[in-house]
Amino acid sequence: MQPRSSPRPAAPRIEELIARRELSAVFQPIVAFENGAILGYEGLIRGPAGTELEAPFALFSQALAEGCTIALERAAARTCIEAFARLAIDGKLFLNFSAGAIRQLAAAREDTLALLRDYGIDPQRIVIELTEQSAIPDVAGFAPVIASLRRTGAQFALDDYGTANASMNLWVRLQPDVVKIDRFFIHDIASDPLKFEAVRAMQHFANASGAQLVAEGIENEADLIVVRDMGIGYGQGFFFAPPHPLPARKVTDNARDALRAAHIAVFPETTRAVSSTSPSGGMASEKMLVRAPALPRHATNNNVLDLFNRLPDLHAVAVVESGEPVALINRRSFMDRYALPYHRELFGKKPCMQFANASPVMIEKSMTVEQMARLLASDDQRYLADGFVITENGKYAGLGTGESLVRAVTEVRLEAARYANPLTFLPGNIPISSHIARLLDNKAGFHACYVDLNHFKPFNDQYGYWQGDEVLKLAAAVLADACEPTRDFLGHVGGDDFLILFQSDDWYERVLRAIPLFNEGAQRFYAPADRLAGGIHGEDRRGNHTFFGFVTMAIGCVHVEPASGATLYTSEQIATVAALAKRRAKHAISGFVLIDPEESAALLQGQIEAAPFDA
Repeated sequence: MQPRSSPRPAAPRIEELIARRELSAVFQPIVAFENGAILGYEGLIRGPAGTELEAPFALFSQALAEGCTIALERAAARTCIEAFARLAIDGKLFLNFSAGAIRQLAAAREDTLALLRDYGIDPQRIVIELTEQSAIPDVAGFAPVIASLRRTGAQFALDDYGTANASMNLWVRLQPDVVKIDRFFIHDIASDPLKFEAVRAMQHFANASGAQLVAEGIENEADLIVVRDMGIGYGQGFFFAPPHPLPARKVTDNARDALRAAHIAVFPETTRAVSSTSPSGGMASEKMLVRAPALPRHATNNNVLDLFNRLPDLHAVAVVESGEPVALINRRSFMDRYALPYHRELFGKKPCMQFANASPVMIEKSMTVEQMARLLASDDQRYLADGFVITENGKYAGLGTGESLVRAVTEVRLEAARYANPLTFLPGNIPISSHIARLLDNKAGFHACYVDLNHFKPFNDQYGYWQGDEVLKLAAAVLADACEPTRDFLGHVGGDDFLILFQSDDWYERVLRAIPLFNEGAQRFYAPADRLAGGIHGEDRRGNHTFFGFVTMAIGCVHVEPASGATLYTSEQIATVAALAKRRAKHAISGFVLIDPEESAALLQGQIEAAPFDA
């Protein structure tokens, strides 16, 4: 018979833990990215070691159940202040409080100041963090509470910004000195473009409001380099140090090396797919909009004729009822019908709906260009002749023509291609130039490798664009695998031209792996007979009958040294010299050519023009 186990002792009440002073403090450093100095430490509380209340979540959950959360917060603050003073730590002390605890703190301001004086801590070294635990029903009434605490010399911070109750409303109303970005937005920011954009928006507002930003939850070098290069000032997380009763007085060598890393981040925004949509669907519709009068449903054909005669450039007229379009009358078809004998006498006084298209193509002003583009591929092609109706919230706004629709879709897609290639979704010319400029501004050394495919045009001519696109996607995949995404930038210049901006130390080995990998993979797109023959027959650019070997990869490279980049080169010049190296590589047996810095400088001093991607 198994002995009956003893019942587990009940967890002590929070008030008992406070009375017996069984709480302990741990501290996590907050690090300045500029020089690696420690700005201060966040004080955190722990329950008795080895018990179920050791973790802060369990501790505060128990306090909530017992109705003594604020008492625990005040005890935690006192514990952190005592330990901070005892350790004689330099820098600021960040203390967490809920809104209710902050109100009590302000009400007992003199007692708080006395406590700090007893421990020899200047109030100016204290940063009060408002946690996200509870909403503040009266934010306007809470502002004077914060102002009262600020008069002591303490600073105010918003904690875990971007989640729960830490909102833009609080930022605007309370004007914090420090905003701590929640770890959710920082974790994996190096590979998540949406998190990157969210943090960049916070950064813009911080610059406008004068607040300092602290990136919480930094756990790896890649995320650190991204937030560092964004211009955020401070960071906190396990990459620097975990919370500890005896915190480090300086950052580790690994963290310092990461902060001083010469390479710059590849921002995730530059590697995402960009949809072929207008920044605002309404902007595209507005450009197509023809503001034209409409006729009511009860109008006659004579009214339509009079309108067309009065406005000779009007291609169509809309029929509306209660402000909503119900039909469209095309000018050409209407006038051709009226040119027939006796049609005006027979039909002039009849309702205009008789010759109207009762189901016209309609485009809402808010529609994206991608949605409009579906019309171009649809079976219903009436819009090409009739035009279409543009509405705003379902009400008639004006007309558009098929020609303007084609032009709008084409323009937006061309503009989108400057930012991201629509086939490979790799960054286009504008992000490429932007990243080169960032490299030069930061004096980061790198290798610019211009990639081209030999014999791609004859392959494309013989096998068709669909197969050609598959070869381009293979090239993009091979090159992407050759890059370390946090260090190396891959862009698609256009057609079969790519550009890699390598910061990886082993860039050369990566290039040498990529070329044969692509060359072997490309052969699978050939028919068996062409594979046996070693290529295809076709015509060269002069129309001469020629035999072309398999599609192969050529890579030309220029090395930009760290110390000289910002003074000797521009992004256009670097691209030009890399393109020259590419042209040489197309004739090299290995498929690779490197132009050394000395020759690059000489070429640039010769004022080489015609940058390969300045569109």
